Amino acid sequence: MKEIEMEEEKEFEPQYPAQLYTKRPNPTALLSPLYDSTFKGIFTQETEDSKLALQTFVSAVVGRNVKNVILKPNEPAKDSPELKGMSYDISVEFDNGEMSDIEMQAWKEDYDYGVRAEIQSARLLNNNAKKGDNWDSPKIYQISVLNFHFRKDDNKILSWYTMKDEAGKRLTDRQNIIFIDLKTIRKKLGLPIDELTPIDKWGLFFSYVDKEEYADYISELVRSEKGIMAAESIVKNMSEADDNWFVQNSRFIYERDRNTLIHNAEKRGREEGLQQGAQKKAIETANNMLKKKYSVSDISEITGLSLESVIELQKQFPTQA
Repeated sequence: MKEIEMEEEKEFEPQYPAQLYTKRPNPTALLSPLYDSTFKGIFTQETEDSKLALQTFVSAVVGRNVKNVILKPNEPAKDSPELKGMSYDISVEFDNGEMSDIEMQAWKEDYDYGVRAEIQSARLLNNNAKKGDNWDSPKIYQISVLNFHFRKDDNKILSWYTMKDEAGKRLTDRQNIIFIDLKTIRKKLGLPIDELTPIDKWGLFFSYVDKEEYADYISELVRSEKGIMAAESIVKNMSEADDNWFVQNSRFIYERDRNTLIHNAEKRGREEGLQQGAQKKAIETANNMLKKKYSVSDISEITGLSLESVIELQKQFPTQA
């Protein structure tokens, strides 16, 4: 097999410049799993392929064979009416009662992502603790696929965090936070397939399945894992729908424009202008998606606007009420 040259990546983006494509650009073009909509689509459809992909991916991450997985509602119960709502990207129950939240993070945000993951995991643990005197609870796994390094000094492919004391002694193994670093995995591009771990294969699939120049290599990789083969089949089916390209396009433009606003605001020191500009761009994107009749929950997730804000915007479109 022809040796593949490593890419010097700055911002790793999909094959197709999304700002140019609101429809499928050609009959073989594939969506990128780096986008939430495609990533979720792989694992949350009511098909055998989707179930196999999810079971295989979860098994690869936790390092053991998870024989069965069940999708759960992605909105945890609120402890009180005042408690801010929090949604999980993909919520899963394992065959032994353990729970997991799985999400893709393609863009590094301004906030501390470790804090966010810790809050998500604590919430997941709390919502699945059994009532009674024994404080019994199944293990939970907060699994985040990151398209960036979580920490500059820690670029491991898989980082697994639990609660420990200052000497490194574990308190319990109930709360587990796992980061998968796609940027590090991409350094393995071009290695013989039999030298890759299951996590390596999934990471390279997420990163390169949409890139035509690596089609032969990814095809060989896909054939080596039935779960990834199922995932590829789902991506191909999703890529046939122009609506899915519109969603990817909307997300790309929102993130691109948001990053531009951040850069300009930092350069000029105009924090207020940043917030106003980002809000304006989010509203424009939401209005475009409402015209296309996307659900308020999908629009809220893509733009970052609250559900209440999107519902208010929706009132401008009577046919969708």
